[in-house]
Formats: sequence, C-alpha cells, structure tokens
Amino acid sequence: MAPAYGLLAGGGLCARAGGRVLDLGGVAGSLDELMARGRGGWAPPLEGPELDAPELAMPFTVADYVDFYSSVHHARNVGLMFRPDDEPLLPNWRQMPIGYHGRAGTVVPSGTPVRRPNGQLGEGEFGPTRALDVELELGFVIGVASDGPVAVERALDHVFGAVLLNDWSARDIQGWEYRPLGPFLGKSFATSISRWVVPLAELERFRVELEPQDPEPLPYLRETAWAYDIPLEIELNGAVVARSNARHLYWSIAQQIAHLTSNGASLRVGDLLGTGTISGPERDQRGCLLELSWAGREPIELPDGSTRTFLEDGDEVVLRGEPLGEVRTKVFRSDLF
Repeated sequence: MAPAYGLLAGGGLCARAGGRVLDLGGVAGSLDELMARGRGGWAPPLEGPELDAPELAMPFTVADYVDFYSSVHHARNVGLMFRPDDEPLLPNWRQMPIGYHGRAGTVVPSGTPVRRPNGQLGEGEFGPTRALDVELELGFVIGVASDGPVAVERALDHVFGAVLLNDWSARDIQGWEYRPLGPFLGKSFATSISRWVVPLAELERFRVELEPQDPEPLPYLRETAWAYDIPLEIELNGAVVARSNARHLYWSIAQQIAHLTSNGASLRVGDLLGTGTISGPERDQRGCLLELSWAGREPIELPDGSTRTFLEDGDEVVLRGEPLGEVRTKVFRSDLF
C-alpha cells in the first residue's frame, strides 16, 4: 500500500504507511501546512505513534476546483447518446482539455452522505433530480502555486498528489441548464474525494506511455502521451457494475495544468483538478450511470434482481482505485423546500 497523507478528525497530520496509520502531528498540524512548506518539505520521516483506526477529516482545504472532460471514450459516448446524427466529438475536443470551474465549498470527504439535489428539471418544473449519477475520476492536488502560465514540461512540479474523486451529477438538471454556459446546479451540489492524498512520486511506477495524440497538440500542450495505469471500479449496493482504468485518459494532468494556466490564470496551494469521467472502450468500462444505462434506456441489472438507470434514495456507491483507496457515499432523500 502506497504511503499517503491525511488529517485526523481532531486535528493533526497523519500518514498511511505499510498498513499502519501514524500520527505526524509533531511534523505538521495539517496537510495544508505541509504542502505550504514547498517541495523540499513534502517527504518528512514517516515516524510517529501508531494509531488504531483513527477518524479522518477532509484531508486538505480546497482552494479552487476545476473538473475536466479528458476521457475520449466518455466524451464519444456522450456525443453518441445526445448527438446521434453528428460527429460524436466536437471539433475542439482533440485540440485542448475541456473543463469547467466547479464549487470548492461542496467538496466533501468519503463517507459524507449526499442529499438528492433539487433544481429545474425542464420548463416550469422544479423538484428533486430523477437522474442522480456518479462520475469515476482521479483528482490532483496542487502543492506549488503559480503566477502566470505553467509550461507543460514543468507542470508536474506543481502537483502534490492525487485522490480518487466522484463528481456527482444531476443529469436532468444539467441537461436543462447547460446551454449556453455549461454545468451549474447539476454539478455544484457535491463532489466527494478519498480521505487519503497519495504523493505524486508514489504514482510514478504506474505511469505508462500511450499512443501519440492525433492531431498533434499545439506546442504549449505538446508532450509524449502518457497516463497512469490504475485499475478503477464502481460498486453499487455491494455489486461491481463497472471496471475502468486511468490509462483511458486522453489528456494528462500536465496538459490540463498547462491549458488551465495558459491565459495567465494562477494556481493556488490546495487547488483540486478533476480528470472528468474515466471510461474505457467496452460497455462494462463506462465510468458513470449515464453511460452504463445509455441515458436510462438500458437499465443496469443488479444481483438482487433490482435494476437501476440512475441512483435511488438509500443507494450506496463505492469508487475504488488502488493505491488511492475508496470514495464511499450513501444517497439521502431530497429535502425539498
């Protein structure tokens, strides 16, 4: 199990190392404090009192949150579902990493229940979403701030580590609101992340080279194509309904950072960058229920005989991906006002 850092519920840095959890409160009061020391202070000795099943808090303070759309199979499937008579990928998709700015204040740690959101479902209709969905993603945590554009070859120098991420989505709210300015209330109600942050150096052994990108990216995005070979899965009410892999990402985190900052936008310590839903080419590799149920037209059969197109109240979803751990969430009913 790869070393990782977290925050104790009562305060104080802790580390997961070799199957043990160590109290590093003597090193730093939080992961925020550790990251702020800069790269030279990111690898303290993993020495401290061993803790027995401690309660963990949100691992770091999220500064800004950006979610990308970087899996070609996911983007193509969405195009096939909603633009069946057109080219599935929009012309800009292979030219740059597409993304949107999310809401940092609604990022929560694994184990936090998510309440079914309300919103406009169509013209003249307001109420709880009937299309609550999950998105299987990685999230990258910025540890070094920037002021101005970051070159793609130096982008990873700004990344502290990674988490597993679920970018919750209300597809009916999203579908009604997203034109012309993109996602808003259909996404902003919750994003869940794992409670451990794995240092980027621990992921280096998972890095693999990919086929060259076609067309070749513009110079500011140009690098040898690569990704992390990390198996991922979605479990719904105890049954695994999808198995994907982070290697299915077309755009790398380095390219995402280079694009995000290319207009002069800054990075801040604690920024969280989501990859977007990670889907593979096969049906059982799709990273969200929208794809698995093909927009609700092909219900998913569970071992107990029940079916799902989207999530129901009381459902429990677990995203997994070693060495990043898991994101576990239970759905609560809407609190309609």
